[in-house]
Amino acid sequence: MTGIGNARIDPAAANVATRARIAARAADAKKGEDILVLDVADIIGIVECFVITAASNMRLVRSIVEEIERQIFEQAGEKPRAVEGLRDASWVLLDYGDLVVHVFLTETREFYALERLWADAPIMSWVDNATTAS
Repeated sequence: MTGIGNARIDPAAANVATRARIAARAADAKKGEDILVLDVADIIGIVECFVITAASNMRLVRSIVEEIERQIFEQAGEKPRAVEGLRDASWVLLDYGDLVVHVFLTETREFYALERLWADAPIMSWVDNATTAS
């Protein structure tokens, strides 16, 4: 099976990069801002990828989180091990073990600046050719 569109991916083939791209595209579909996928495997060791995005208000943060959870479950059959920060919704962390998704309020993201903290991490492409061609 493939991960194109809403097709279900074979869970055995749903590696961390695939799930990170699913999360990034789900955030994009809900108007996530400045979406980054960072390969932090060589830096952290226990986590392979971070997906980082932001939204202008708490309602949109929650909407992005819900869409990411839904898309990863529908396409890869996986639920997060933990979700932190949903009540406050200024920084929500979705922990999938080898993948951690950070959804920030814009001002919270600017304050913590995770992408500067992990500046040595390679940035992974998450936009596929089908998306860029339209």
